[in-house]
Order: sequence, then C-alpha cells, then structure tokens
Amino acid sequence: MIYPLLSPYSKVTKKRRNNGCAKKGHHHVQTVNCTNCAFCMPRNEIIKKLGCFQMSVFNAYVLPKLYVKLHYHVSCTIHNKVARNHSPEAQKDCTPPPQFRPVVATPQPPQKPT
Repeated sequence: MIYPLLSPYSKVTKKRRNNGCAKKGHHHVQTVNCTNCAFCMPRNEIIKKLGCFQMSVFNAYVLPKLYVKLHYHVSCTIHNKVARNHSPEAQKDCTPPPQFRPVVATPQPPQKPT
C-alpha cells in the first residue's frame, strides 16, 4: 500500500517563489558575520550601514574620523532600531530621502577701503 502523502511523486507546496534565496542567478554568495551578534549571513541578505567613530581621548589632539561599514541581519536591525518597517504605500514611494548637508559659510572677500 502506497500512502499518497509519502509518495516521492507527490507535489509539495512552495512557501516562497525564490525558495528563500535572494541570489537570483549568483550561485554562491560570500558570508558575512553580523556586527551585533556574529550571526553568519549571506552578503546579499544583510543590511549595511556606515558608522562614524571618533577615537580621540584628548581634546587637544584630534584624530581623523574612522568610518566602518556595519553589517546587520534583519532581526538585529529591527531589534536595535537601526531600520524600521514601513507601510506598503511607503514601500512604493521611490523618492530619495532628504540629505542634510551642513551649511558652510562662504568666505567674504575683503572690502576695499574708500
């Protein structure tokens, strides 16, 4: 007697169209560890943020800023509030986020004495 559910010819339903892989033709992806919990994730499934650190202890001596690329997996990103989920209407919005640049005062040319 052959059970229909255990037959090798039975069709199993798919949960995701891409079978849970985001590779899309890239056969093997390098793995990266999460910055927060050291969880090993494929490079294409992590969330990348750029962090800026100032390492100077003394106020008189200023070291240059140190920029580090931080890698988070989705659970750590949401838990640490690095990124938040948004509504489906906001997902369709393609406008770039506003860029806040510091306003630098332009140097004034010296005035001629009259």
